[in-house]
Parts: sequence; C-alpha cells; structure tokens
Amino acid sequence: MKPRQKKSRTYYYFWGIATISVVLGQLYVGNGFRRMAESNDVISTDINLLVEVLTAPSPKTMPVSPDYGGYGGRMPIIE
Repeated sequence: MKPRQKKSRTYYYFWGIATISVVLGQLYVGNGFRRMAESNDVISTDINLLVEVLTAPSPKTMPVSPDYGGYGGRMPIIE
C-alpha cells in the first residue's frame, strides 16, 4: 500500500481562508440584493400610487360663474 499523502499546514490555511472569503462574499452580495429589493419595493409603491391618482375619476362639480345671476358672485338671500 502507498503511504497517505501528508498535507502541509499551508494547504489548510489556504482552503480555510478561501472558504471564509466565499461565505463573506455571499453575505455581502446577499445584503446588496436585499437593499436593492427594498428600494425597488419603494419605487413600485410610488409608481402604483401615482397611477392610482392619475386614473382616479375627477369629482363632478357644476361650474359656477363669478357673477351668479347678476349678484356679484354672491348667492341671493331669500327671506
């Protein structure tokens, strides 16, 4: 039988540092995606509100002339 290969300390240091780097990178990227999703939610909410305001029916009011019946814009008082 062949004797087992002995790995040096630097081998384990290298793979330990590489593993920690990958995990930290994943946390960093995940945090960036979370922040991007939150800002997209805010933008989407603002757009939905704008669309609701622009598509809401305007209230139906009767136009009132400034000189209502020759009384200078005032309603006549009936006694």
